[in-house]
Order: sequence, then C-alpha cells, then structure tokens
Amino acid sequence: MPLKLDVQLDIVIYSLIAGVITGILFDAYRLIRGLKVPKLLIVIEDVLFWAFCTLVVFSFLLYTNYAFLGPYVYLFIFISLIIYFKLVSHYVIYIEKIIAKGIIKFFRVMFKNLVYPFKIFLSRMGNKNS
Repeated sequence: MPLKLDVQLDIVIYSLIAGVITGILFDAYRLIRGLKVPKLLIVIEDVLFWAFCTLVVFSFLLYTNYAFLGPYVYLFIFISLIIYFKLVSHYVIYIEKIIAKGIIKFFRVMFKNLVYPFKIFLSRMGNKNS
C-alpha cells in the first residue's frame, strides 16, 4: 500500500534535515581533525566519525519517521548535503570557529586560575628552605 502524501512529505523534509545535520557534524569534524595528522590516524578518525554520524542520522530518522529508509531518503539527504555545502557551510564553519575559540579560552583561563594557588604554595615552600 502506498504511503499517504503527508507522510511522504514528512519523510522528504526529515531527510533534508538529516542531510543538514550531517553537514554540520562534518564541518565540526573538519575543525577538530586539524591538518598535520598521520594518515593512519586520519583513517581511524574518519571511520569513527562516519560511524557516529550514521548513528546520529539513523536515530534522528528513527525518531521522526520510524527509520523509513527508501532510496529517495538517501537521495534527499545527498541533495541537502550538496545545498548545505554550497550555501551555508562557510557561515557555519565561521560560527564554529568562534565557539571553539571561546571554549578554548574558557578552559585555558580556568586551568590558569586553578593552577595559580598551587604555584603560590610551591613558591612559598621553596622560599622557606632557603
């Protein structure tokens, strides 16, 4: 029995959203991976990333449309990926870089603030022995 038109439309929309989610995850992965990495490590990271991405997209499709995975679901995921990379990807990468810099700065400041009392303690301990 063919699916109703509204169900088919939902499947197409959720497939497009799944493609955008995949694109956002891939942009984040490109920022995390870096440039100067050994080839073997790149292969391992790629396999782990695509396994994670598969789990995320499958969970999303399972939650939204009962994981109906027809050929046109893959087609619309691929189409939305192409549109995402052509139109939106550079903006998302820019925003992700700003967020990553903020997170790195936060952890750097927190680390320095946590280590500072120990530095003072150790410097005073060193002065007592002199």
